[in-house]
Amino acid sequence: MTTETAGHTPDTNESADDLARKKPSVLFVCVHNAGRSQMAAAYLNHLSEGRIEVLSAGSQPADQVNPAAVAAMKEEGIDITAETPKILTTETVKASDVVVTMGCGDECPYFPGKRYEDWVLEDPAGKGVESVRPIRDEIKGRIEQLISELLPINGTSTTA
Repeated sequence: MTTETAGHTPDTNESADDLARKKPSVLFVCVHNAGRSQMAAAYLNHLSEGRIEVLSAGSQPADQVNPAAVAAMKEEGIDITAETPKILTTETVKASDVVVTMGCGDECPYFPGKRYEDWVLEDPAGKGVESVRPIRDEIKGRIEQLISELLPINGTSTTA
């Protein structure tokens, strides 16, 4: 029985990891990784069509994603029910080209050469879906802008 690794190309000098690193990577960080960062990550995954590596984390992750955020994203045709809040690690920050903080910038480790942005957005915690929609819509606009910066028409990016 022969077992092969997906993506393995023995006659090539580039590994699958090397190819993956060529995609820009973005990390979204908020305190609980349950609302804003989850919506931002979902939008970036959806709107970039896989051309950007997307991560999200929280400095103090919640037990679950905010149900109002799940409902608001479902209205956009994006299902985040399977997502779970994750803890922010130094390794995750190091692995990212762009780090977008949302209310916890002082808790995010700083590494030279990374692009940092702090998006001031209302926290959707404890709010109903009608209050989360405007936050969701603002996030979508910022994601569209970020995509245009990371994936410009001419193929060059401005990640750092």
